[in-house]
Amino acid sequence: MKKVRKAVIPAAGRGLRFLPATKAQPKEMLPIVDKPAIQYIIEETLDSGIEDILIITGQNKCSIENHFDKSVELEIVLKEQGKLELLAEVQRIGQLADLYYVRQKEPLGLGHAVYCARQFIGNEPFAVLLGDDLVRGTTPCLKQLLDLYEKVQSTVIAVMEVPPEHVNRYGILDAVEESQGVYRVKDLVEKPPLESAPSRLAIMGRYIIEPRIFPILAETGPGAGGEIQLTDALRQLCREQAIYGLAFQGKRYDVGDKLGYLQATVEFALDRLDLAGGFREYLRSVCQELFKG
Repeated sequence: MKKVRKAVIPAAGRGLRFLPATKAQPKEMLPIVDKPAIQYIIEETLDSGIEDILIITGQNKCSIENHFDKSVELEIVLKEQGKLELLAEVQRIGQLADLYYVRQKEPLGLGHAVYCARQFIGNEPFAVLLGDDLVRGTTPCLKQLLDLYEKVQSTVIAVMEVPPEHVNRYGILDAVEESQGVYRVKDLVEKPPLESAPSRLAIMGRYIIEPRIFPILAETGPGAGGEIQLTDALRQLCREQAIYGLAFQGKRYDVGDKLGYLQATVEFALDRLDLAGGFREYLRSVCQELFKG
């Protein structure tokens, strides 16, 4: 039985939707409360049982490597000031996982970013997690995909039904439900207009992919947006091998979108014991002011 041992996190995008904040700061390092978004992704990967993680980086992404590296000077300062809880947290971050890095020299699209992982992955199935998508639930989203992969031994994609007006933002499945929440994919299309979309089942930012995707990506030309789209390569893979969609359990936040980012920040803060009380009172006062009269 094939096992998934490695994960890829593409983090080479420009983050244009968050300019000017991302002019010199990677969007993946924007904090949700006090933790960068990419750290949530890495912790989900570890909680799912995968410890070998490749991050695809690009220009101005050095702070990602610095964040997960050991920080000797900071540790000395924290120790001298007796801030032992913060010291332990900083040390924990530096020891989270075996992280590897490859640079995508040109921002040619998600498909090209995944292709940059081919030497690291070799000839084995692998996970892909996008840093724009945070998912919270009882069982990590990636673990749910891994559990299905163990049964089907074929490519698995996380999916969610989206409102009609959002269909043109995502890769969309043409699929048949085989069992509750599990879909056998017949076709995929990247960001279709609503009138030609085969469904409202949208691809979210989690995948388990067979290595056959790499030679397909090598032959995949630019698609939507002039970029090499992973969805286009998956469409070809679907003609050769079975692909399944999994309607995962959990709440998904699109933190690559400003509204989604704000929603995640508010809800994550409300889940914090050290913040929830005071923050809830603040929100209550804002709502009272906003809706009075």
